[in-house]
Amino acid sequence: MGEYTLLMKKSIAIPDRWNMFFKQLIKEIYKLGVDSLWIVIIISVFIGTVIAIQISLNISSPLIPKFTIGYTTREIILLEFSSSIMCLILAGKVGSNITSEIGTMRVTEQIDAMEIMGVNSANFLIMPKMVGLMMFIPVLVIFSMFTGILGGIAASHFVDGMTPYSFEYGLQFYFNEFYVWYSIIKSIIYAFIISSIASYFGYNVKGGALDVGKASTNAVVMSSIMILLADVVLTQLMLT
Repeated sequence: MGEYTLLMKKSIAIPDRWNMFFKQLIKEIYKLGVDSLWIVIIISVFIGTVIAIQISLNISSPLIPKFTIGYTTREIILLEFSSSIMCLILAGKVGSNITSEIGTMRVTEQIDAMEIMGVNSANFLIMPKMVGLMMFIPVLVIFSMFTGILGGIAASHFVDGMTPYSFEYGLQFYFNEFYVWYSIIKSIIYAFIISSIASYFGYNVKGGALDVGKASTNAVVMSSIMILLADVVLTQLMLT
């Protein structure tokens, strides 16, 4: 924990050269954010469809109105799936990418060369990744919400037990705008957790290529645990 805190203190500093920082930032936004867009869209469409189908199959009582399917699907996607579950998936893709990149630079002594030249290697390598992911993650969350709900609407057209009209009515029923902001705020915090923990494990790799693989695994596991812990804390603070 002490090493992590000291590394974050070293990383979160004013860049020496702003033009180089912005150049790295654009590169990281594209690599970590834009390249993750396709997997977010694909997973969200299928999960939104599956959620709607499963709720439709389990709500068989005539006392429960059909629009409950759309309402429940919307709440699941907005409150948990598009922020927490999606960030758990991104922890595997983005986190392992960050750890392996920085870890490879560590074992090939590129970071040592930066330190010898007087460059703040932690600030140069880690800060653009953290800022880039935190800036683009709300875009991924919004795309996830939109495509997840589209998947549910698509399911309402071909699944018995619900109609497109009742599903769309449920989507609009008692809509709370704060839930969208709640998911975005959570995702920004998760983005910091993913990028900082992955950077820590990569920056402190010792050994060779095999140790880079171990560090990537440890980073994904630790990021997932911390995301779940943060989910509990943030839900308690923001919704109760």
